[in-house]
Amino acid sequence: MNIALLETPSPEECASAIFEISGIKFDPDIAADIWPKILQHKWLMSEKLGRDVGLRTACIDFLENTDQALKEYMDYKRKDILTEMGARTIGREVWETISDSQPPKQLVQRRIILPLTEESLSRKHGVIPPKTIIFFGPPGTGKTHFVKAIAGVLSWWYIEILPSMLMVDGVEKIGVNLHNVMEKARNLEEAVIFIDEFEEIASNRDMATRVDKSITNEFLKQVPLLKNQGNKVLLVCATNYIRQLDAALLRPGRFDCIIPVGGLDEDGRKTILGHYLSKLNTEEIDLNLIIGMTSRFTPADIEYLFQQVAQFAFEQEYASKQDYRVTTDAFVEILSKIRPSLTDEIIEEFQKDSITYSRI
Repeated sequence: MNIALLETPSPEECASAIFEISGIKFDPDIAADIWPKILQHKWLMSEKLGRDVGLRTACIDFLENTDQALKEYMDYKRKDILTEMGARTIGREVWETISDSQPPKQLVQRRIILPLTEESLSRKHGVIPPKTIIFFGPPGTGKTHFVKAIAGVLSWWYIEILPSMLMVDGVEKIGVNLHNVMEKARNLEEAVIFIDEFEEIASNRDMATRVDKSITNEFLKQVPLLKNQGNKVLLVCATNYIRQLDAALLRPGRFDCIIPVGGLDEDGRKTILGHYLSKLNTEEIDLNLIIGMTSRFTPADIEYLFQQVAQFAFEQEYASKQDYRVTTDAFVEILSKIRPSLTDEIIEEFQKDSITYSRI
């Protein structure tokens, strides 16, 4: 009997095949665990050499170099997973576009970045780096930007998972797709996995449909599995609506940190405005005036402002055929047409949520 042709050989068949090939006896249960790894090793050796490697050769090589063989296979597998999940790198300079005074940069630095980068010091003092984080706050406050900045400063892969990606096979398949995505994530190293619009896949089960309940239940199962994996993977979820999340996810034990991300102070707006100003063709700009006029602007509002200013400057120069430099007056005129996202009501609600839900 050719065991290689069997889809699910029994433990006894695995033990018999390994003994026949290598002359080494294994307990059937151990052999059943080893056999698929031998087949993986055979495939990888064939890929690397560009020809089919015999089962005997692959088996003996695997048994003689088990640790190295498993490492090589996992490294190879991770490349496929990273490509499939759309992993990309983020520049470290993204971190510098966030003002030191912008909540929660100092918290993220102290609670997340340092424990992950100062590993020996963390071990010395028994500090356990976080593996699961929730960012919450009003739309446009920079939650996604923070996640990218974390990936950049850690020099880890950045992988974004949108709810729409999980819904590609229909609503009924979201739980299955979530399971598959999280299973792949557990095999990665040095990766930041980001799930935006988290309330779409982890809503409160008390008011959920049967499908929504099953999705939330699946996520509740997956989070501990990810946390118990001994690899360097950081799961970061973001939501505009923290109150809509299931209470079980917000209790200690599931997410290590629940961090509010609110509006910008003057220093925060100055940093972002300076970043975008450097990209424009300008005269001398009264930055303090613009800072004062953007008191309720989110980072997304400021980005939109500069898109409008850039388009205006482009059209002016195209029409006049002469060099056009953006002035303070141009900013003032365009600012008068943009309504900020933050209102007193939104800020008040966010402050209440920060008191109720934050865990840092």
